[in-house]
Amino acid sequence: MELYERIPNNVNLSQDKRLQRALEKWLPSYLDWWREMGPEGFQDKDVYLRTAVDVDAEGWANFDFVKMPDYRWGIFLKPAEADARVGFGDNFGMPAYQEVPGEFRNSLRRIIVTQGDTEPASVEQQRELGKTCPSLYDLRNLFQVNVEEGRHLWAMVYLLHGYFGRDGRDEADALLERRSGNPDKPRILEAFNQPCDDWLNFFCFTMFTDRDGKYQLAALAESGFEPLARTCQFMLTEEAHHLFVGETGVGRVVKRTAQLMKESLNNDVRALGGIPLDIMQKYINFWFSYSLDLFGGEISSNSADFFAAGLKGRYKERDQYKDHIAAEGSFMLTVVEDGKLVPREVPLRNALNEVLRGEYVKDCERAMTRWNKYLREEGADAQLYLPSTRFHRHVGEFAGHHFDVQGNLTGKEAFEQSESQWLPTIEDREYVRSLMHPVTEPGQIANWIAPPTTGIKGKPFEFEYVRL
Repeated sequence: MELYERIPNNVNLSQDKRLQRALEKWLPSYLDWWREMGPEGFQDKDVYLRTAVDVDAEGWANFDFVKMPDYRWGIFLKPAEADARVGFGDNFGMPAYQEVPGEFRNSLRRIIVTQGDTEPASVEQQRELGKTCPSLYDLRNLFQVNVEEGRHLWAMVYLLHGYFGRDGRDEADALLERRSGNPDKPRILEAFNQPCDDWLNFFCFTMFTDRDGKYQLAALAESGFEPLARTCQFMLTEEAHHLFVGETGVGRVVKRTAQLMKESLNNDVRALGGIPLDIMQKYINFWFSYSLDLFGGEISSNSADFFAAGLKGRYKERDQYKDHIAAEGSFMLTVVEDGKLVPREVPLRNALNEVLRGEYVKDCERAMTRWNKYLREEGADAQLYLPSTRFHRHVGEFAGHHFDVQGNLTGKEAFEQSESQWLPTIEDREYVRSLMHPVTEPGQIANWIAPPTTGIKGKPFEFEYVRL
């Protein structure tokens, strides 16, 4: 283990001087990016953070006060399995790839760059949020998400530097040059160029967009390229907390709104400084639809090629499926033809984006059930819902068409007439932003959100999670 080197790692970096020098040269550029684009105004504060000091159960979740620029950025892979094999596709059962197969080089680099680009993008989207935190507990959770996204960038950059030579080094540099929302050098995927400038956005982002990350990482954790699989397997251990922050964050807003509905006349929570359910529903519609796009087109030759090559599997490929070759099966999709929704049968491998998206939707539905339970428990008869997977899509079979939230085809004019009922308006966003005042006293919390049921690592909610 090289855990106390300049770049903490468990990949024997000190044994590969060329790679070590390359990454040590990249490190100052990374730190410059972090100081420029990381959390604004808090770089010198002590934050109660979880830091990986090892990859075993005791080591990967070590809690202590750390200043974010001093966080242990590094490279951690799940330990190698003896006799690892390609788990799916045309090379099923062959020895896992330890080097990049020449014929798959471009595909693999594209996968790694696209995943790597999402990690710094979310830090950039969230950089101003610390200034309006609803509590110290939430401020700490924001920073935990941020530093781990930064470390996940390191994980992808290690693969680029370690396995792709000059091309990889150039791609690693470009990951620090693009900026979320920049008109000239935007991030690759559109969800990561959307503003995330209030805490309801942040909770919806970590609920819906980070959850896409869970399913993408899980599919890559099955990869026959063993360094990528091992990298993503370790990243998934950290990703779980990001999803927890999002799901419980939205849930706490729902709970508080339901409480304020009981206290208010005519359920008018605005008068009491709460976030109305109709605005919450619009934020759900917005982030859910943009996150669905991240899975790619419903019919995809790329998904078929990645699977055939053994590069990207299905969710829980080993555990959930018996046929790991998937050369024969088909999948029934709904598509638009001549202005109508019609079924189309496509080869299974070409529908693997949709298979993965389906797993994601089930997971989101589970969270929705929990939030609606909070509403019932507080005596509210309203319900939140997921819009149709056809609604507000910019990628795939439904891009360029207009659908209502139930998934019915509608014309452009009809969509635009109802758009303000379905998606956040400027007025909705300004109202939510008007509630965003920082609460930084230990144990205190903003009026628009309920406190958590438990704190972090056994600490109470009243703990001073960030020393301001």
